[in-house]
Amino acid sequence: MKRTAKIALPLIALSAMLAACGGDEPAGSGDTADVAESYPERPVDYIIAFDPGGESDITARLQQEPLQEVLGTDVTISYKPGGGGALAWSELTRTEPDGHTIMGHNLPHIILQPMMREDAGYETDQLKQVYIFQSTPNILAVPADSDIQTLDDFIAAAKENPGAMSVGGSGDFSANHVGTLLLNDEAGIETTYTPFSGTGAAVPALLGGHVDALMTYTPMISQLGDQIRTLAVATDERLPGLEDYPTFTEQGIDLVDGAYRGVAVPPETPDAIVEKLAGVFAEVNEDPELAQQFEEQGFVLENMGPEEATEFTAERTEVYQDLFERLGML
Repeated sequence: MKRTAKIALPLIALSAMLAACGGDEPAGSGDTADVAESYPERPVDYIIAFDPGGESDITARLQQEPLQEVLGTDVTISYKPGGGGALAWSELTRTEPDGHTIMGHNLPHIILQPMMREDAGYETDQLKQVYIFQSTPNILAVPADSDIQTLDDFIAAAKENPGAMSVGGSGDFSANHVGTLLLNDEAGIETTYTPFSGTGAAVPALLGGHVDALMTYTPMISQLGDQIRTLAVATDERLPGLEDYPTFTEQGIDLVDGAYRGVAVPPETPDAIVEKLAGVFAEVNEDPELAQQFEEQGFVLENMGPEEATEFTAERTEVYQDLFERLGML
């Protein structure tokens, strides 16, 4: 579902409002206005919390040039994989809050890691939301040369040898992990989930025969082509451009799930900079060429500014807490 961005104020109005802050305002207000007005003062580092080659990386690469054009400065992309993203997100909470370091974030990763792990190193609300710009539904895929031809075949094989079927995915307590748990629950099977540091690392494991299947995302359908066989897509209905691929739902498994991607900044980043950055990402999302590239990659365009992204994260937190309580994992 596409959402409309809720940017608190248009950028022009925001700048005017900040510029109007005078001597009667508390100390520091003028400094905040100056910071927002002059931002960015140097290149912006866009950090990806996973290995190169995954959906977060692909998205950032597509955004890089239009971001540079709107921001008027260089945008460098770097990587800090580890802990299914937790290493980078933990570090973000201690990063200089000046808007020159932004970090890709993923739901449900940033919700489930602190919920399920004592050592996540961060809390969800410490990551200050800037924008959620795309989502990718889960898919279940096997190598093209696998004996498993259909979802029914997969379920039958899993029932024959409980726990023996290995399903790889990106990270612990991620959309791929949740998707696998939901599949197990809905189909009445037991599989073993194997986490990788990102989709870029999970794909070679599948193609190399180290796992039996992947719970991964829709972009892998076009990227991997005839190297994989897609058994099911976790959407209500077949997606435009992917009409040849059946959903879990139409095959009798109630599974609709995926990942939402956006960017966050350190918790003490001034709101004025957050709003300015949100306006930048909103403008980039309006680029027709970018929108077309997103669709070609299997991404679903989303538009959630700081307020709506924060509200959406809170909504999903309740959903996942209910799920894990029902599964007896909380």
